[in-house]
Amino acid sequence: MSNKNDFGFGTQIRKSPFFDATVKWGAKDFSVYNHMYIPRDFGDPEQNFWNLINEAILCDVAVERQVQIKGPDASKFVQMMTPRDLSSMQVGQCKYVILTNQHGGVLNDPILLRVEEDVYWFSLADSDILFWAHGLAANSDYDVEISEPDVSPLQLQGPKSRDIMVKIFGDEILDLKYYWFKKFIHNGVELIISRTGWSSELGYEIFLTDSDHGNDLYNTIMDIGHPMGLKPGHTSTIRRIEGGMLSYHADMTINTNPLELGMDKFINLDQDFDFIGKDALINISNQRFI
Repeated sequence: MSNKNDFGFGTQIRKSPFFDATVKWGAKDFSVYNHMYIPRDFGDPEQNFWNLINEAILCDVAVERQVQIKGPDASKFVQMMTPRDLSSMQVGQCKYVILTNQHGGVLNDPILLRVEEDVYWFSLADSDILFWAHGLAANSDYDVEISEPDVSPLQLQGPKSRDIMVKIFGDEILDLKYYWFKKFIHNGVELIISRTGWSSELGYEIFLTDSDHGNDLYNTIMDIGHPMGLKPGHTSTIRRIEGGMLSYHADMTINTNPLELGMDKFINLDQDFDFIGKDALINISNQRFI
């Protein structure tokens, strides 16, 4: 399925801004995630695993669609959506969070980025949190705007990723702490680069803020990184299972609660803030000790 004409693009299933570049670099098969195509096959998945743990891979993860919460009440609104205490979260910081419904069920487990004082992004797993957030906003008095910004992430992961990033973006990348991000300008385009990734390896996520430059960015990273050992790749199921990383739909669903998943450290039931599903999770927690 390497011929891009085999795919139908439209409003139902969207094309990643990196799509053509991934085909150029050998993507052979795709699946659908968050209503977008994601490359799943660059050849042998076992070799992809070895490329990840021994060298570095570049993954198109534009399917991690962003939900932006913006406005004077953004911090209060975001806290209402998750059981994790965000009171100390700073601009430039990322946090892994669980989103729960009124029954305590898991709706998503995104990475949350505090982009500005009153702007947050949820970088999503596969579920329609944009609609959930719109519904919550419509039935509350919070002063927020909910949108999906033009933001598309790539993941550069593996032990050689730091050297590749320094080659492309300079020594400033060395100051980036785990689960923090910085803004960069590259070839006139703003990027947000974070020390995060779905691999249990050293890695970075590069958030492109203008989809028109997607193929240029992917090709630039590959052209510079390939002589240093970088390979085109896809997220490795083998490595994420080894690393104990849960996958939404595969390991948890709306019918699963975070306490039974052993995620207690991300659930702050004894704090004074309220969130959707707090009463349900308190009841579930109490039942564990009866």
